[in-house]
Amino acid sequence: MELNTLKQSFSTYFNAKPEFIVRAPGRVNLIGEHTDYNDGFVLPMAIDRAVWIALRPRQDKQIRIHSLDISTTLNAGLKTDSAFDLDTLTKEKGWAEYVKGVAYELQNANYELRGFDAIITGDVPNGAGLSSSAAVELATARAFAAVSGFAWDATQMAKLAQKAENEWVGVNCGIMDQMASAACKEGYALFLDCRSLEIQHAPLPESTSVVILDTSTRRGLVDSAYNERRSQCEQAARWFGVKALRDVCVEEFERKTKEDKLSEVVLKRARHIVTENARVLEAVSVMKAGNVTRLGELFNASHDSLRDDFEVTNDALNIMVACAQEQESCYGARMTGAGFGGCAVALVEKEKTQEFANAVSAAYRQRSGLDASVYVCKASEGASLIYAGESHKTGQQSSKV
Repeated sequence: MELNTLKQSFSTYFNAKPEFIVRAPGRVNLIGEHTDYNDGFVLPMAIDRAVWIALRPRQDKQIRIHSLDISTTLNAGLKTDSAFDLDTLTKEKGWAEYVKGVAYELQNANYELRGFDAIITGDVPNGAGLSSSAAVELATARAFAAVSGFAWDATQMAKLAQKAENEWVGVNCGIMDQMASAACKEGYALFLDCRSLEIQHAPLPESTSVVILDTSTRRGLVDSAYNERRSQCEQAARWFGVKALRDVCVEEFERKTKEDKLSEVVLKRARHIVTENARVLEAVSVMKAGNVTRLGELFNASHDSLRDDFEVTNDALNIMVACAQEQESCYGARMTGAGFGGCAVALVEKEKTQEFANAVSAAYRQRSGLDASVYVCKASEGASLIYAGESHKTGQQSSKV
């Protein structure tokens, strides 16, 4: 996003210059699928597609916000404008509920908020499982921090943004998306312990590209399948006598399931979670060691487990992953996100990225009859204040674009 373009859009709409511009990224999960609600480990990466907000503070508690692209900012409703008062927040429908929900949770946590006029825009693909909603939430939190003058606390802001999505918007997401958008560092993936919320930054190998492969299929009515798997994981945890499957290591899983009988389906679900947590921990270790080959093998093993044990892939995802894995330049590939459609992610030799993208797109079209969208991604910075007007530069916390 060109900052001058965004400034000009703000000036055209509000007949004034913006005093701040903030940005928050979408994310892709490299490995660690369905482990989050089992208190486990995940390894997301903030991508270089984001939501931007240009804004200027008001003297009252009014929020006036104009969306430049409804289709990318959650595609919920036709209205491009929203206006509301921070003292009288009420639930409605539309993309602005994500903004409103964050405002509500911030105030509920005793943050003193100031009103603002704003323009919002973004280029996180909608519905692809790349967390456009979390990007809106964290950009909103960054905007409020800028105009209201409170210090930025990435973990606290992620928690409040998650609460906004859970309780105000009504989407039962985990904490991973918000933590990735809030706390990632440029050039690194984010190792997150979903129980303690402790984080580490794991370096991405410089010789590789992360490529997101959108199958052009979308998750249908899969709430029941998601809830069923969650219930099966909880059943397995009770059988093992632990709080969550994160507390079971691979060796204990193998020993105990040999000694006692666990139903076949529940055993498969548990095996995925236990082995996936182990794969995440190993992935962090091999990234720090620069072992790209082993990292790719872990990607492949993760997909196999999601396909065979957790059973959350679909034909399109399996075809896409196979097309990617067949390319010599691909170290490994797997489905990413909740499953049943959406995207795969591949780790690819950087110098052969375009060749890889072209080959996979052609092969996928031939085998599935569908057109893929391909996004070559860089690991980007988490939610940031990227512009402050002259009168705000002293004492402002600024981050890299």
